[in-house]
Amino acid sequence: MRLKSDKKSLELENQASGGPKSSWSLLLGAAFLMATSAIGPGFLTQTTVFTQQLAASFGFVILMSIILDIGAQMNVWRIIAVSEKRGQDIANMVLPGLGYFVAFLIVLGGIAFNIGNIAGAGLGINVVLGISPTTGAMISGAIAIAVFMIKEAGKAMDRITQIAGFVMIALTIYVAITSAPPVGEAVVKTFVPDQIDILAIVTLVGGTVGGYITFAGGHRLLDAGVRGQSALPQVTRSSVTGILVTAVMRVILFLAALGVVAKGLAIDPSNPPASVFQLAAGNIGYRIFGIVMWAAAITSVIGAAYTSVSFIRTFSPALEKHHHRITIGFILLSTLVFVLVGRPVKILVLVGALNGLILPIALGVLLVAAYKKKIVGDYKHPLWMTLFGGLVVVMMAAMGGYTLVNELPKLFQ
Repeated sequence: MRLKSDKKSLELENQASGGPKSSWSLLLGAAFLMATSAIGPGFLTQTTVFTQQLAASFGFVILMSIILDIGAQMNVWRIIAVSEKRGQDIANMVLPGLGYFVAFLIVLGGIAFNIGNIAGAGLGINVVLGISPTTGAMISGAIAIAVFMIKEAGKAMDRITQIAGFVMIALTIYVAITSAPPVGEAVVKTFVPDQIDILAIVTLVGGTVGGYITFAGGHRLLDAGVRGQSALPQVTRSSVTGILVTAVMRVILFLAALGVVAKGLAIDPSNPPASVFQLAAGNIGYRIFGIVMWAAAITSVIGAAYTSVSFIRTFSPALEKHHHRITIGFILLSTLVFVLVGRPVKILVLVGALNGLILPIALGVLLVAAYKKKIVGDYKHPLWMTLFGGLVVVMMAAMGGYTLVNELPKLFQ
């Protein structure tokens, strides 16, 4: 049952939307929240490392991951919209208690990875301004907290993620051009690869739509009042836009790294993306890396905090009433852990393995929910979307389980 305070906030945001232009702004905001949540420090490193390993054939991995990402996000956003409920509430209706379990995984993963995001933001400021990463992390944490202290935090979040997204793409395009990649070879190998790396595909899917990212855009649209069967065309367009924004950044970064790899230049394994930017565009490229890293990290901090808290705020009126304060506390905790403890590597590894299981669990539950009238009413979910989503569930469950089994024993060695 929706809380009165939630209704009131939705009504106020809808009244403020004013028309088609604002409606598109909301859809774009949700798309960029999902996209920039995915484009974090791990995204930059992941893309660079796989390009170094697979060269032009990494284009095929990107293509396959985009297709699977769209299949996952279209299903999740669509079912959230027609049910008019958040992911945890849908899960609890499918199986009592399951929503609490999913929420626990989301929040645990969000905190752990936000420590990494804060670290990335600190590194970005260190590269650009020369101050220590710890000081940069504290400054970044304060900026993220300030976003949620603004009266219209939702609009501020939408605007910041959009600006940051465009800045990251524009600067990385410059680096990609200066690296002069073999574009023709990349196009050919995207469709006819020399090798196919299944683990790389699953890693990219998990990094793009796994964990809290699965629900970031869908929950944002719900909060903005974009819901119901009548809104499905807009919801679909927004979900695909989010994936495409992520894909554009991935492709551009891939081309930048490919240009460096094709020249036979050695990429520094201690910081692969920074090395690519520097090798491609010199000291200017290194500074650009700092800006891109900071933009990627700060938007991931905001996205992780917002989405993680959205998974617990419906559990009680008190949580709903104080969700902005809880979000601020979430960011503050992540920042303090990094500043005082550093990045707890073993915890990050364990939560990373658990995070790999969130997508198949969450998507599987939502696919079941799509056929329950008490959740979706008279809505009829397309069969092709169910089959598409089922494929993603099977692939991610298999690879997530494999990762968990192989990583867990290492923690106790």
